[in-house]
Amino acid sequence: MEYNKEKSITRRDFLNHAGKVGGAVAVWSAMESLGLLGNSMASAKDFTAPKKSELAIKNNNGKKVIILGAGIAGMAAAYELGKAGYDCRILEARNRTGGRNWTVRKGTSETEINGVKQTSNFDKGQYMNAGPARIPQNHVTLDYCRELGVELEVFANSNEFSYYYHENAGPLSNQKLRKGTVKADTRGYVSELLAKVADKTALDSPLSKDDIERLRIYLKSEGDLSSDYLYKGSSRRGYKELPGGGLQPGTTDTPFALTELLQSGMMNNISGDYSFTQQPMMFQPVGGMDQIPKALEEKLSGLITFGAEVQEIRQSADGVRIVYTTKENRKTKEITGDYCICTIPLPVLKNIPADFSAPMKNAIKSIEYATTGKIGFQFNNRFWEQDDRILGGITTTNMDISQIWYPSNGYLTQKGVLIGYYNFGQNAIDYGNLSLSQRHTRALSQGGKIHPQFTKEIENSFSVAWHKIKYTEGGWAEYSSSDRKNYYHILNEPQGRIHLAGEHLSYLTGWMAGAFESARIVVSRIHEEVLKEGKVHSKVG
Repeated sequence: MEYNKEKSITRRDFLNHAGKVGGAVAVWSAMESLGLLGNSMASAKDFTAPKKSELAIKNNNGKKVIILGAGIAGMAAAYELGKAGYDCRILEARNRTGGRNWTVRKGTSETEINGVKQTSNFDKGQYMNAGPARIPQNHVTLDYCRELGVELEVFANSNEFSYYYHENAGPLSNQKLRKGTVKADTRGYVSELLAKVADKTALDSPLSKDDIERLRIYLKSEGDLSSDYLYKGSSRRGYKELPGGGLQPGTTDTPFALTELLQSGMMNNISGDYSFTQQPMMFQPVGGMDQIPKALEEKLSGLITFGAEVQEIRQSADGVRIVYTTKENRKTKEITGDYCICTIPLPVLKNIPADFSAPMKNAIKSIEYATTGKIGFQFNNRFWEQDDRILGGITTTNMDISQIWYPSNGYLTQKGVLIGYYNFGQNAIDYGNLSLSQRHTRALSQGGKIHPQFTKEIENSFSVAWHKIKYTEGGWAEYSSSDRKNYYHILNEPQGRIHLAGEHLSYLTGWMAGAFESARIVVSRIHEEVLKEGKVHSKVG
């Protein structure tokens, strides 16, 4: 490629190119290499207090950034900007940090938009993660946990001992079937069919005869086929009688028929256990997901104003002005700064008067958020472990509870809180429209078809309908392909001195990593803008 001497690449051009190639992580690494950031997260050794770098000292220029929302994105932005010497102030409408990263504990109270209030009666030490509940191994969230000193434990995302349970699904209806059993039979029959196809001499294939034989050997192993390449059942699917000591070799059971599996529809759920982000082994903070926002909050002592409900977002050529009210007396106040980072979820932001362009306002109101809900059941006895031998994992159903999540903590103790439903779409709307007692009763009834102990061991519950939670009004941003094409790039562009950030400004919607990466991108943009302004002023001076 011929070098154009008349057009040298700027640092902004370089960072934009890095972002297109490698995403936010590449941008962050490039900025560190260019000396645009303070203390590097990747090389941080002091978890108790980030050390200010030479750049941070030089950048003590009094630039003030107003951040709207003390969720993951807002606090991450303040944390990173603080390393570079910025003066950050956060306005948070709630009386807690975390936003949708919300752990419900004893005494937690929440009033839904329609005025319905509930207070958690979980025992001390018991909790439910109402929002995010698991962290994939490839997400930057783990890096922040390391830097902030958040202790982690394994989240059992995939457990072959949990169940599939489907109704109106043929001969296998209304049976709780171990996931490992269904998966073994599915792989067995599919491998048998492929082995038969590969054996056809008339097969129009680019494979040689030797390669076809190698393929059949693989399929034999993959499906645990017999010597004649037929699936006749396997110990992989479990045992009718378990092997043990003495004269107990164990007894395998007859496999389900392929037509029964097809009619059940359970096979269609298998792929959900091995998508890129749905890894078998994931992680969670010890003591609840809110340990992450609590750790960030500790680094931002004195910088967060709680109970501050934003009323207007204004800006001029010289700075920003935020109008807000306080919960104590509803008194109107104002705060000014040089820049604003707005992390308010779009369903809420669309109703706040702001100095945005018409295309931006249209983009904000055009994005739909997921409807989703959860209920946490506290049981007096962890019967799923004792009676069903299920320690962690998720049971999948075609009932409107959708899923049952077993806790990945407190194994073999007395009590426990499991997620009695985690549903989406119309199912979540239907449950959200019920009263609190009706949600409780309906979920107990459906879950009781799988675990009859539900009604005997239940103590209390706490349910969340995210589309009815004030200051959120939805689970996460849901982009269609046309939304990404028509609106997403607009949402990602700064509006003068105002920048949007949050999981909705990422391709990781619904994950904390989306919020972290979005915050880092906005931090880099603001810092680059400040450096540019500084150069202009120095030249003028």
